[in-house]
Amino acid sequence: MSPEFGSLLIAALCVLIGAFAVAAETAIGRVSKSRTEELQREGIASASRLRPLLDDRARYVNVLLFLHMMLFAAATVLVTRAFLVLISAPVWGQLLAAALVMVAVGYVALGVAPRTLGVQHADRIALRAAAPARLLGLLFGPLTQALIFVGNAITPGKGYREGPFATQAELRELVDLAEASDVIEDDERQMIHSVFEFGDTIVRELMVPRTEMVFIEASKTLRQALSLAFRSGFSRIPVIGDNIDDVIGVVYVKDVARRTFENHDAEQSERVSSLMRPVLMVPDSKSADELLKDMQAARVHLAVVVDEYGGTAGIVTIEDVVEEIVGEITDEFDTEIQEVEALTNGAYRVLARMHVEDFADLIGVHIDAEEEGVDTVSGLLARRLGRVAIPGAHIELDGWDLTAESAAGRRNRVGTVLARPVGEQVEASSAADGLDGSDD
Repeated sequence: MSPEFGSLLIAALCVLIGAFAVAAETAIGRVSKSRTEELQREGIASASRLRPLLDDRARYVNVLLFLHMMLFAAATVLVTRAFLVLISAPVWGQLLAAALVMVAVGYVALGVAPRTLGVQHADRIALRAAAPARLLGLLFGPLTQALIFVGNAITPGKGYREGPFATQAELRELVDLAEASDVIEDDERQMIHSVFEFGDTIVRELMVPRTEMVFIEASKTLRQALSLAFRSGFSRIPVIGDNIDDVIGVVYVKDVARRTFENHDAEQSERVSSLMRPVLMVPDSKSADELLKDMQAARVHLAVVVDEYGGTAGIVTIEDVVEEIVGEITDEFDTEIQEVEALTNGAYRVLARMHVEDFADLIGVHIDAEEEGVDTVSGLLARRLGRVAIPGAHIELDGWDLTAESAAGRRNRVGTVLARPVGEQVEASSAADGLDGSDD
C-alpha cells in the first residue's frame, strides 16, 4: 500500500474516532442524573461509571470536544498530504479539493450524523463512552484546562472557568429549535428561557418597593389590623416599630382572625405586636434562586428587603419569585378595564396607571408631572396622601374628589380611580368599589 493511501486510511480512522467523540459529547451532555440512577436500579453496571462523569460534566465534554477537534485537524493534514500526490493539478487546486472534501466530511461525519445519534441514543452511547471518557479525562484534562485558561486570558471580559462549551446559549438554541419544530409550545419555550435567566435575577428586580408597601404599626389594635387587611387585600402585613426602616415582624390575617374569633374582646384590647411573627430579612443584592431556597427553608412567603445601608428597600413574596418563571399570575376576578370610563354626573373611572397629565386634560385641571414627581394617577394619590393608596383612600384636587377603587392583580395595587366633582354622587357601575377607608 502506498503511503498516500495509508494516509487516507488513517484519516478515515481519525474521522470515525472523532465521530464517536462527538456522539459521546452529545450523549453525555444530554443524559440526566435521574436517568442514570434509574439505570443503576435496573442493574446496569456501566451506569455506576457514568455517574461521576455527570457530576463533572463540563470537564469531560471539554475533553471530548478537544479530542474530536484534534482528530479532525489530523485527518485534514493527512488528506491534504495525500491529495498533493494523488491529484494532478496545480497546488491551489489540490488544496482546494482537500478543503472541500474535509468540509463535507466534517459537516456530515463529525457534525450531523454523530450528534443525531447522540440525541437519539443518548443512554446507550453515554454508557459505552463512560470508561473511555474517564481515561481521556485523565490524559487530556489538564491540557484542556490549560488551553481554557489561555483562551480566557486573551479574551476580553470575564471568561468561563469550565470553558464556554455546552453553555446555556446552546441549550437556548435547542429550545428555540424545539419550539420551531412544534415539539414544545411557545409559552413552554418562554418559561424555559425564564429559568435560564432566573439565576441572574436579583431581589431588587423582583421586590415591591418601599413606596408601595402596606404596613402597620406594632401599637395598632387587632381590629385595625383586620380593617387594613380587608381594605388592602393582603393576608400578610409587615409590622413596623418607630418607622418604616424598623420592620420588627409580620402579622398574618389568619392569626388575627383566629384570635378575635376565640376572644372577641381582643379586637380592641390586644395589639398587633402580640401576634406578629418573626420576619425574614434579605439583602437587595441576593439572587432570586438563593432567595427561593431561603424562603423554602424558612417556610415563609414574605421577606423584607434591606439595602446596603440597612434601610427597608421593599418586600418580596414567594409569588414574586414564581412569577419570574411562569409570568404574571391572575385569577378569575381579573378583567380587562378601559383606561377611561365615563359615568353619570360628569364623573370618570380611570386606570390607576393612566398618565397623570392625560388625566389632568380629561378633567380640566392643571397637573405638572415633573413638579409632582409622579407619572401615574396612583402615584399622584400616594404623593398627596403621603402613603400608599389602598381602596377607599381619597383626596380632593381642584374641585374633584379622587377615590382609589378596586385592587388589581396579585399585589393588590389600586386598579382604578373614581374621579367625580365634589358633592356629586355616582350611580353603582361595573367596577367593584373599594371598602370604607376608616381605620376604626
